[in-house]
Amino acid sequence: MKIAALALAVMVLAGAAFADSAVVANVEARKSGGSWTFSVTIAHGDTGWEHYADGWGVYLEDGTELGYRVLHHPHVNEQPFTRSLSSVEVPTGVTRVMIIPRDSKHGVGDGVLVELQ
Repeated sequence: MKIAALALAVMVLAGAAFADSAVVANVEARKSGGSWTFSVTIAHGDTGWEHYADGWGVYLEDGTELGYRVLHHPHVNEQPFTRSLSSVEVPTGVTRVMIIPRDSKHGVGDGVLVELQ
């Protein structure tokens, strides 16, 4: 089942994406068997190795980490960009998860709540 969750309105994204912290622009969550794949679009004003979006995670609402996607290099000329994380085990009965971005200078950004169906 494919679920798309628009994280931010385009107008908000345009202003926030190139500010300080990484922004979750979109999330697609797909269940396959007993696990989930999350495709997350991140927007950030990467300037190079000194300041770039360096990861994002999938968390329960209580803060428990379910999975983390490391971003190994800057995406200066590729904004926004999408990367996936598969084989994420979401506990039975959980209907919402948080996607939280991170950048190398400011740490974690604002999380986005995603409904799973």
